[in-house]
Amino acid sequence: MKYGIALFPSKKLQDLVNSYRKRYDTHYALVPPHVTLKTAFEAEDDEIKVIAKELRKVAETSEPIKISIKKVSSFAPVNNVIYLKVDPTDELQALHENLHTGSLSSQPEYAFVPHITLGQNLSDDEHSDVLGSIKMLDIHHEEVIDRFHLLYQLENGSWTVHETFLLGKESE
Repeated sequence: MKYGIALFPSKKLQDLVNSYRKRYDTHYALVPPHVTLKTAFEAEDDEIKVIAKELRKVAETSEPIKISIKKVSSFAPVNNVIYLKVDPTDELQALHENLHTGSLSSQPEYAFVPHITLGQNLSDDEHSDVLGSIKMLDIHHEEVIDRFHLLYQLENGSWTVHETFLLGKESE
């Protein structure tokens, strides 16, 4: 089965992001707005029990994460993804690194750029137009996220929460 690990922002921020995603993101219906901490990986049922135990340890030794968003950016020309840039704090970077060690050990395909996707799979012209208009928004958002989620992919391609891990607290 395919799994991934993500942070979900507040409903207020999700609502703002979804107001763009429903028009510009082909994955809008598959997963809520999120910050990807570990991209999709394959695991069997017995492996996921070991991984979940390790995730509990990572959560207990990590503090809640303060995220700050001040601008819209893009991964162009590599790909036409438009996103809210999440400031890469030491705490966020450390959590990302901890989720790529031990039984979770893997080499990420891309450098860690914390972000929340607004649009993807756009044509070059659409990407340019949408990015130009969204960049004019005055976005200043800060919040503290106190949990991360182990997600799994359903047969229809959508993602759902398998388990939630509270940061800085023991979770049973």
